[in-house]
Amino acid sequence: MNTPTKPSAPAFPNSQSKHGISQIFSKLLGPVVLLGPAGLWLLFLLVLPTLVIFELSLVENIRPGDLVIPDGIGNYLRVFDPLNLKVIWRSIYFAIGTTILCLLLGFPVAYWIALMSPKQWRNLLLLGFILPLWTSSLLRSYAWITILRPTGVLNSIIGIIGLPPLELLNRTPAVLIGMSYSYLPYIVTVLYASLEKLDRRLLEASSDLGATPIQTFWKVTVPQSLPGIAAGSLLVFISSLGDFVDPELLGGASSMTAARLIYNQFLGATQNWGFGSSLSMVLIFGVSIAIALLLKYGDGRPSK
Repeated sequence: MNTPTKPSAPAFPNSQSKHGISQIFSKLLGPVVLLGPAGLWLLFLLVLPTLVIFELSLVENIRPGDLVIPDGIGNYLRVFDPLNLKVIWRSIYFAIGTTILCLLLGFPVAYWIALMSPKQWRNLLLLGFILPLWTSSLLRSYAWITILRPTGVLNSIIGIIGLPPLELLNRTPAVLIGMSYSYLPYIVTVLYASLEKLDRRLLEASSDLGATPIQTFWKVTVPQSLPGIAAGSLLVFISSLGDFVDPELLGGASSMTAARLIYNQFLGATQNWGFGSSLSMVLIFGVSIAIALLLKYGDGRPSK
């Protein structure tokens, strides 16, 4: 004989709604707690200052203490004057040259550390390569001045060999050398992280199928490391585009860049915050386009 089961208590609508609200609140609380500090940091130190710069860029000939009344895009039209375009192009040229040099110099280093060096030494080798970042960029630039000046270390060694001295300081090669030295550790670390995840079974399969080391490198290694190449190159390009110290100290007065021009507008004798802000917004817009192109086309998937 079956015993009758006790009927369960009916669920009240209020308790169900409270339970649903508590679940929604708990789901929202986690992201808010995790993203809140970083979001506030970006809001107060990135978004709001960028909006202030954009507002100043719409005011012509504004100086400290003047009333901010946006009145047009005259500052943006001034950016495209031939002289200012020449300065911007010089900054882009330095950034592209630095990126190419860092990629050519950094890829073999990252490849050797990730795939060919003893495993127990990799972290130590990577640490040794990053050690220059522990010193100030100003000190590194002055060190290169000591090396590249006419009576410096490089020309002393060249004189011992019997070769004519090199005039590098206060020229474009000195700027590219200093900037490449400053940003080389960045691209090496990014490429190392990408090459370390390389599927070595594909390298072995390529060798077993008769491919030469060069063919394996271009058809297996490079396609798999494209995300690291794109990310590292973009990191170096963006950082070197706004570099101020190396062009100023190693390039001399003839190496005026966009960063130096912006500095002159805010802290120099000209004191034209509107034009400096418009130039800053143009650089921000250019960098944003580069990042958008990387996100859209830099996925690293080889074409079929």
